[in-house]
Amino acid sequence: MEENKTFAMPRIGDKAPEFKAVTTQGNINFPSDYKGSWVILFSHPADFTPVCTSEFMTFASMEKQFNEANCKLVGLSVDGLYSHIAWLRTIKEKIEYKGMKNVEVNFPLIEDITMEVANKYGMMQPGESSTKAVRAVFFIDPNGIVRTILYYPLSLGRNFDEIYRALIGLQTADEFSVALPADWRPGDDVIVPTAGSCGVAKQRMESKEEMTCYDWFFCTKKLDKETVLKAVLKK
Repeated sequence: MEENKTFAMPRIGDKAPEFKAVTTQGNINFPSDYKGSWVILFSHPADFTPVCTSEFMTFASMEKQFNEANCKLVGLSVDGLYSHIAWLRTIKEKIEYKGMKNVEVNFPLIEDITMEVANKYGMMQPGESSTKAVRAVFFIDPNGIVRTILYYPLSLGRNFDEIYRALIGLQTADEFSVALPADWRPGDDVIVPTAGSCGVAKQRMESKEEMTCYDWFFCTKKLDKETVLKAVLKK
C-alpha cells in the first residue's frame, strides 16, 4: 500500500490534492489559500545543492513577472524549516550567479520532512531517488485544478522561459478559446478549434475572414501580443 502511495500523482484535470504545511512564510492551507490565483507548485531535491540554488535564484528573480500574470509560486523539498531558512539566507548573502545577487526568496518554501506532500503529488520517484523529490512543476488554475505537469530529473535544471511561456499559454487558451501551436509565444498566430461538422469546415475553407486554413482541420488566426498580454497580465 505504501509503495502505491509513493507512485500516486494527480493528473491534468484533477483537483489539486489538499494539504496544510509549515513554510518559510508561515502556515498555508493549499490550495484554498490561493483561490482566484494561478499557482506554480514546484519541488526540488535538497537545500544547499547547486542546481537547486540556481533555480531558486531564477524563480525569485522572476517572481514579480509571475505575480503580474496572477500567479503565485510555492516551493517544496523534504528538508526541514530551519535548513530552508539557513539556505535562503546563504543565497541572499553569499551567492552571485549569472548577474543575480542579493536575491531574496519571498515565496513560501514548504517543509516536508514526512514526505506527505511529496507523496500526494507523486514527487518521489524511487527509480531516481527514494529520499529526494524530483524537480516537479504543477500549474494549478484559480479553481484549484491541475492544468499542466512538468517533471525533470535531479541532474537537470528547469527551463524557466518555458515555465513562464506555458503559464501565459494556458491563460491565453482559456481567455480566447483557442489552441496554441508548437513553440507559440504571445503575438504568434493561434489555432482556431477544429470544425465540428462538414458544413462548418466548408465555410471555413471558403471564408473571407482573417483566418488562414491549411486544410479543413487546421486553421489559424492572428492574435496580437498586446491583446494577449492585456488579457492575462494583472488580471
